[in-house]
Amino acid sequence: MSSDRETPSKPTGSDGAASGGRKGAISDSLAKPLAKRFYKDVSVGEGAFYQILLDGRAVKTPAKRALLLPTRALAEAHEINPALMPKTRFANTAIDAVSDALDEVASDITAYAGSDLVCYRAESPRDLTLLQAKHWDPLIAWAREAMGAHFTVVEGVMPVAQPRQALNAVAAALDPHEAFRLTGLHVLTTLTGSALIALAHARGYLSADKAWAAAHVDEDYQISLWGADEEAALRRKNRRAEFDAASAFVSALLGR
Repeated sequence: MSSDRETPSKPTGSDGAASGGRKGAISDSLAKPLAKRFYKDVSVGEGAFYQILLDGRAVKTPAKRALLLPTRALAEAHEINPALMPKTRFANTAIDAVSDALDEVASDITAYAGSDLVCYRAESPRDLTLLQAKHWDPLIAWAREAMGAHFTVVEGVMPVAQPRQALNAVAAALDPHEAFRLTGLHVLTTLTGSALIALAHARGYLSADKAWAAAHVDEDYQISLWGADEEAALRRKNRRAEFDAASAFVSALLGR
């Protein structure tokens, strides 16, 4: 299936791809690497939230806000250099950017559902149409059963307006608008091109491997025919690492 289907605006991702939408609201919040020094003690402080303590002093975000984490699992998974550690970047982004634009970020995820990858099917060849059906039909059924969202599936690349009821159901699934959760879901959505894949994975319906496979049905089919391009393979490897980090980020929020 051709890749020129219109997609909703997407913020700049980890690979630097240009995109539209509210880039400032979700862009990674990166700090310069911390000055090289050694800490005698790295610990987790407990309270209403969890904090990372370096020699007893709480770590702050690049915007100098308190780095308050909602779960101990997320705090324990944390690393200190945000330029190198995705989960740290996600947490900084949640606090410094997404918390100030909750509704906008939720709306962007819903916009992805409006032209979701899994709703657009190839007309041919048959091998590809069968692969798409194998990976994507269960997601359409899951959205209907788990969220009450009835999505329209079409052949070809011409945009189709999805039922308002379906989009409202996706929007409702994002409530309440919580910065850490929306950050993780948004990263998963932009990396897969599908709000349905992101939600199905976050809710435990799809494993990380199955979610990644569902997002790359067309690409994997082309690779099976023509082989893999070395540069494209490296980009995909980096995106998979970012996807796995986002998956772990969401899992830590849920205590999984």
